Amino acid sequence: MASSISSSLTAHKTESWNAVFSLTVGVAGLIMAEFLPAGVLTPLARDLQVTEGMAGQAVTATSILAVISSLSIAFLTRNLNRRTVLLVLSFLLTCSSVIVAMAPSFPFLLLGRVILGIALGGFWSMAAAITTRLVAEENVPKAISIIFGGSSFASVLAAPMGSYFGNILGWRNVFLIAAVVGLAAFIWQFMSLPSLEPKRNVKLRTTIDVLKKPQFTTALLAIMFVFCGRFASFTYLRPFLEKTTGLSVNWISAVLLTFGLAYFVGNWFAPGMIKRNIRTALAIPPFALAFVAMGILLLGHSLFATVVLIFIWGALFGPVAPGWSTWVTRKVPEYAETAGGLYVASIQFSAAIGAFFGGVVFDHYGSAGVFLLSGLSWFLSSILVFSRKL
Repeated sequence: MASSISSSLTAHKTESWNAVFSLTVGVAGLIMAEFLPAGVLTPLARDLQVTEGMAGQAVTATSILAVISSLSIAFLTRNLNRRTVLLVLSFLLTCSSVIVAMAPSFPFLLLGRVILGIALGGFWSMAAAITTRLVAEENVPKAISIIFGGSSFASVLAAPMGSYFGNILGWRNVFLIAAVVGLAAFIWQFMSLPSLEPKRNVKLRTTIDVLKKPQFTTALLAIMFVFCGRFASFTYLRPFLEKTTGLSVNWISAVLLTFGLAYFVGNWFAPGMIKRNIRTALAIPPFALAFVAMGILLLGHSLFATVVLIFIWGALFGPVAPGWSTWVTRKVPEYAETAGGLYVASIQFSAAIGAFFGGVVFDHYGSAGVFLLSGLSWFLSSILVFSRKL
């Protein structure tokens, strides 16, 4: 009898971790699809007969809908089993990629990107809250690190992989590959996710209630600063590597891969940092990143120094997403889905702000201005964490 109970518990635990990995594939697929247009922008624009600037709005459309979806999904689906909601969102990822791949015109492509935004914001905002129900409390930081590690690696590799495979297979087939990833995530989640009944504590004013929680709005501001710095600098890293470091396209791809691998190193250390002292895990990385930004400015002409600094950059950013996601779920566990939505919305909003202001600064002051802006943004995030004792 005891043996039977033990076997049952072991099977349930294995199933829960299997579900965590299925969520990781789902989030990675969504993030990959979000950033794919950056790697295939030129052939996409040429094929659909629009300017590259207009084609770039495919990413903007996704981000806008992701913000709306992340803020509203918990309330709109408050009476639905969370397993069902996640499966529908994964199915929308597959549908959106197929629509984009088959798009006969740019408006049709935008329809696919809008659907992706709904899936992206909804799925990502719920991922952390669902994870807390799949594993034991002491394993939540590890599980969240796995999920966000996959998403960040996908965001780093999406553009270079899209460019590489787009040249070989064509940009439409690249989106069909994204559709296959979405279908794989759907099947895996269908097989591994347990039934997750809604907690039924989400109301229309829940978002306001969460924002009234002590320190929460300050935390959202700190999150926006740290991700603004990330998106401003990373968006314009390629022209910096081309013009300042003098790298070829192949070398640039290698450096971007270095960033992605370093991020995994940071993710590997993240659970231990979060368990020891979550405030340190939130404050130290952006503080150190401010100095990395200055180092890149001063030593950017050296290939060796640049590669080392970008590796450090990736490793330092590794604990950021799992750290903040863990903080959010701990701060308001009773409203984890709504808080997760606010967290994702702040990241999507900071992506738009960071890329926009980074572009304005880049046009006027070049790469030096962008990295100064990013360094200041990271420093402010760290100061907020320390000063407000988040």
